[in-house]
Formats: sequence, C-alpha cells, structure tokens
Amino acid sequence: MKRYIALLRGINVSGKNKIVMTELKTGFEELDFVEVATYLNSGNVIFSSRLEDTLLLTKNIKSMIKNKFNLELPIHVLLQEELKEIIDNAPDWWGNADKAIYDNLIFLLFPLVYEEFYDKMGSPKVELEKIQPYKNAVFWSFSRKDYQKTNWWSKTANSNVSSKITIRTANTARKIAEM
Repeated sequence: MKRYIALLRGINVSGKNKIVMTELKTGFEELDFVEVATYLNSGNVIFSSRLEDTLLLTKNIKSMIKNKFNLELPIHVLLQEELKEIIDNAPDWWGNADKAIYDNLIFLLFPLVYEEFYDKMGSPKVELEKIQPYKNAVFWSFSRKDYQKTNWWSKTANSNVSSKITIRTANTARKIAEM
C-alpha cells in the first residue's frame, strides 16, 4: 500500500462548496481507502491505497465527491513521498520562521505545466515576491503587508489558471507530508 495526499481545491471557502470533513473521510473510506485522515477544513486528505495510478485515484475521488456532495472540484493527488521530496527541495528563503513573509506551495494540476502557468501569471514583482518551480509545484513567498501589491496574488484567484492550481501554506504542506 502506498500513502497518498488528495488536495481538494476550493472547498469551505467563504461559505462555498461546503464539505464536512467527517463526511469526506467517510467518502474516502467507501472507496476502500484506509488510514484516512483529514487536516484542517480546507480539503487535505491523507490516505493509503493499493491503487498506484494517481489519475485513476483522482477520477475515483472526483466521482465520489460528485455523487456524495454534488460538487465538481479540481483535485490533485500525489504520493506522500513526492510531497516530502518537493519540500526537501525548497529554496532556502521558503518556509522559514519569518512571520512577516507568507510562504505558499502552488500545486499545478495535471495537465498544467510550469511554462503554461508562468505564461498566464506573468513575472512576479521581484521586489515583493519570490518564486521557484520544482516538478509540478511552485514555491511562492511574499511579504504579508504587501500581498495586495504582488503580481500573483489576485491572479491565483482570478486568472484562467486558477481552476488548474491549488495552494497550501508551508506549514500545511509540511504537516500533511508527515501525517
């Protein structure tokens, strides 16, 4: 059995796409996944499965969410080992103890690739934000007080790639990598 992480995009945000985590956990268990755990109320599900095809896992999870919650959501499934590897390759400036900086990990949902994502987002404002791609993720940090001035902040929510990404904070990414 392999350990996976499912990242659901856009649930329980401003009263939209409400899913109770205990019900979500039950839905995963009904798919014959074991050792299912959720983290926070934002769609982080850690589970084990005998299936080794992440695209098939994603398809099964999307179908369950559609049937159980009547929602169609972007979902990213990756091996927990893959998330650990991504975090192990974080740049030095990402995810440190500086509370003035907001550190995020952007996951690019298949089939989106970094070059297409970057073309849609445009260059970050070098004086305000830092980025570094690694595989199907992008490390992204910016000053908390200046977030509205960054180039990427509004685009991650409003661009034509917003439905093709999901974002987690450094702390959340580290926590789910270890669960």
